[in-house]
This record gives sequence, C-alpha cells and structure tokens, in this order.
Amino acid sequence: MWGTLPLYFPLLQPAGALEIIAHRIVWSLLFCLVLLLATRQMRGYLAVMRSGRMLAVLSAAAVLVAANWTIYVFAVTSDHVVDAALGYFINPLVTVLLAVLVLKERLRPAQWVALGFGGAAVVVITAGLGTVPWVALGVAFSFGFYGLLKNRAGRTVPAIPGLAVETTVLAPVAVLYLLWLGAQGTSTFVQEGTGHALLLVSSGIVTALPLLCFGAAARLLPLSVVGMLQYLAPIMQLALGVLVFHEEMPVVRWVGFSLVWCALVLLTVDALRSLRVARVARVAQR
Repeated sequence: MWGTLPLYFPLLQPAGALEIIAHRIVWSLLFCLVLLLATRQMRGYLAVMRSGRMLAVLSAAAVLVAANWTIYVFAVTSDHVVDAALGYFINPLVTVLLAVLVLKERLRPAQWVALGFGGAAVVVITAGLGTVPWVALGVAFSFGFYGLLKNRAGRTVPAIPGLAVETTVLAPVAVLYLLWLGAQGTSTFVQEGTGHALLLVSSGIVTALPLLCFGAAARLLPLSVVGMLQYLAPIMQLALGVLVFHEEMPVVRWVGFSLVWCALVLLTVDALRSLRVARVARVAQR
C-alpha cells in the first residue's frame, strides 16, 4: 500500500499539500474511531488519553508523523517521488544512528560501515546535484524519530488506539485549518465536485490502513522480517518515479542510491547473522 501512494496523491490535486494533510488527519481519526468501536478497543484509547506520560509521547509522535506526511505529499505532488523513495531507503540507517545517539546502543563494525556508506551517499548526491537532498533527509529523519517514539510506546499501546490518539491530538489544528480555507474560499473540498470530495474522504482509509498493518506486523513478526519487508515500498516508489513519472536519474543519483543499497545489504546481513548467533546461544543454554 505504501509503495503505490505516489499514484494516489496526485489524484487529490488541485488540493495543496497542507489541505491534503488536514483531510488525512480528520478522516483518519473518524476511521480509527469506527475501528475502535468495531474491535472493542475504545477503553484502551480512553486509557491512553488519560495517561499524561503516554499522551505526551504519542503527541510528540503525532507531530513527527504529520511532518512526515507533509514532506511526503509535497514530494509526490511536485515531481520528487525519487527523493521520497531515497528517504525511505535511508530511514533504516537513520534508525541505527538514533540507536547510538539517543539510546546509547553500541554498534557492531558492520553497522558503522553501513552508516559510513549512507553518509557517503548524501555527500555524493549533494556534490553531484549541487543541492542537499532535503526531501529525502526530511522523510528519513521524521519517520526515524517517529519510529523511535512508537517503539517506546508501542510495547503497551496497540496499533489502532495509538493511531487514534495521534490523530486526536492533530485534529483540532486540522479542523481549524480546513475551516479557515473554507472561510477564505480556497477550500477544494466543495468547489471541485463530489468525486474530489470522496477522494479526500478516502485519504483517511488510505492513511490508516498501512499504518495499522505496520503497527500490527511490528508486534507479531520478527523485527528482521519487518525490516526487510520495509524495503519493498521504496523499491516500488523508485520504480514509479523513474518508469511512470519519468523523473531524471543522472549517474550521480544512481551512485548515491547504490551506496545506500550497499549499506542496507550490510545491515541486513549483519542483522541476520546476529539473530542466528543469538538463536544458537539460546539453544546451547537449554
């Protein structure tokens, strides 16, 4: 679902990125509230809303995911699909970097080498294109910090209540912005017809479903499997950017992507080796 999003958001034009994000927030919240009632998880949602510490963590996560959505929607509606794909390729490297800087984890040599490849990729693309890949870095770091906060909260907050709390926090700002657009006469919700309005409403489902699937998968599947599956979305987005939207891919961009892919291969191989060693150690202790 995430891999095909570059095909969806251009359909919402002429709505701008901020209007699209506001609709995503409002309709995602309504969709989540329906799911909470259907799955009988409303009590968990209300418990998080009453928990000061957990509400603070998820509020910070809400701000980060809103920033990520805004950067991403801007990217796919302004011919930067390839940059958005690069951001999600860089994201696992950002996660490793945050593990060192925030969680004070000790990295294995292969992980340090992978970070070096990632840094080299950014330098190569910046030097070759004459500009820092801000879109890619914005996507990567906003989702990286979001993942860090969700990791802290996700152990106790299920996927649906968590997303419902995040969109609840964002909803007042989103509603006020949509009302302001309406008062200014610049809202596209009514002016562009029923079909456009229904597409904006559908943004709630389009936003919530992959996030809920991701949240559920992170709780049920081994982390190594989740990590490798996450490479599918940027691969699909890169293919769409090059083959469907015909975005330019000069040699320097291919070199930068190749460096990131080398880093991801190193991370994956190292993670699988670490899991195998841990598994052997557990068997030996029995």
